[in-house]
Order: sequence, then structure tokens, then C-alpha cells
Amino acid sequence: MAQYKITLHDPKPGNYFYKEALKTLRANLQFSGKSNKVILVTSCRENEGKSDIAFHLSVELANAGKKVLLLDADMRKSVYVSKYAIKERTNGLSQYLSGQIEDVTSIVYRTNYPCLQMILAGPSVPNPSEILGDSAFGNLLKAARNSYDYVIVDTPPLGAIIDAAVVGQNCDGAVLVVESGAVSYRVAQRVKGQLEAAGCKVIGAVLNKVNNSGQGKYGYGKYGYGYAYEYEKSEE
Repeated sequence: MAQYKITLHDPKPGNYFYKEALKTLRANLQFSGKSNKVILVTSCRENEGKSDIAFHLSVELANAGKKVLLLDADMRKSVYVSKYAIKERTNGLSQYLSGQIEDVTSIVYRTNYPCLQMILAGPSVPNPSEILGDSAFGNLLKAARNSYDYVIVDTPPLGAIIDAAVVGQNCDGAVLVVESGAVSYRVAQRVKGQLEAAGCKVIGAVLNKVNNSGQGKYGYGKYGYGYAYEYEKSEE
């Protein structure tokens, strides 16, 4: 599906504990069911680390031999080109969905990670939620579902912007990234409810930026998985 290649330079590859946590996240995702192929990744607010999680989860799945597409649907404030020092000239999702590019293969890129391909967000647009709700985006995900083992969709934070809920209508499930100590239970519950109202189940969550006092700080921190279960338990 991909004609061209980009090179991604990971600025923070992480330490042993970080990598092990990501392997656990990958395993939990795989055990969540074969029907969960198109996975949305979002957060409640900015700077909780959702794009880091989306990227490294995609790499871990690819390392396990799965064919993966990482799709950046954050057409408001994408970080991939700058954060991962992509030097190649690229096209992106916004150009395809707005009709500026008609050939989808022109926006799908091979990467320097085996089995991982990527669609970048492209230039920012004034109406991302509208074009994400168009049938062209749904058709794109349907085609990707047939071509890849997993499609990881990075979306803007849902606490302030509706885009993730719009995208969620075409996804099998969502992973919610929550920064430790920065997001209240009520806000996380509201975001979870928005996703479920859009027909996208929350299959788990990542507790990010935890300060492990016994082990020191490791950049990303330790990750937890399974917030959806805790929410349901509390509601009982």
C-alpha cells in the first residue's frame, strides 16, 4: 500500500521498565480479542503522552511481527514530524480527506521499523472534526482494516475537543492515556462516557508519568493498564 519511506528518530527510546510496561500493554491489547483491530488512542488533556504511547505501542506490535498502520488523526496539533525528526517531504491525512490528494498510497509511508507503516496528519485544517466525520475517513479505515493486523489511531485529547469521539465511531476500541495526578476521576469518567456514547468501547487505559520513588524517575515513568475495569467497579 505504501510507495514511499520516512525515517523516524526516537528521541526517548526508554529504559528497561518502560519497555517492559509497553510489552505488557501490547499483550493486553492482543488478549482483548481478535475483533479489536482499529484502536483509538486519546487522552483527557494535552501533554499526557498519548502520542508517545501510540507510537511505541505501534512499534511493539510491529516488533511482534504484526503488520501495523499508525494513523495520526490529530490534524490540529500533530507532533510526529518535529518530535521524530522526519526530514522527508510528506503528504498527510488532511490533504487526502480534503480532496487535495486522491491516491491514498501517496499518504501511506513505510518506516525504518519493519512491519510499521504510517499516515501523518498533514497540514492543519480549520474543520478537522467535519472531515473526520466524512465517509472518506470511514472508508479509509475499512480499507486499512483489511490490509493490516492493527491500526493505531492517534487523536486529539477528548477533554476539550470532540475529534476523538468522531473518530471513535469507526474504531473497535479505545485506549485512554491518563497522566498520574493530573486528571480527576470525574474528568476521566466524562471522557470515557463520550467515547462510549460514540459507540467506541474503552478497552483499557495507560497510567502515565508515574513517579516511582523506589526506582527513581525514568523519563516516561511506569505504566498501568486496566482503568476501564476500575471505572466499572466504582459504578457498582
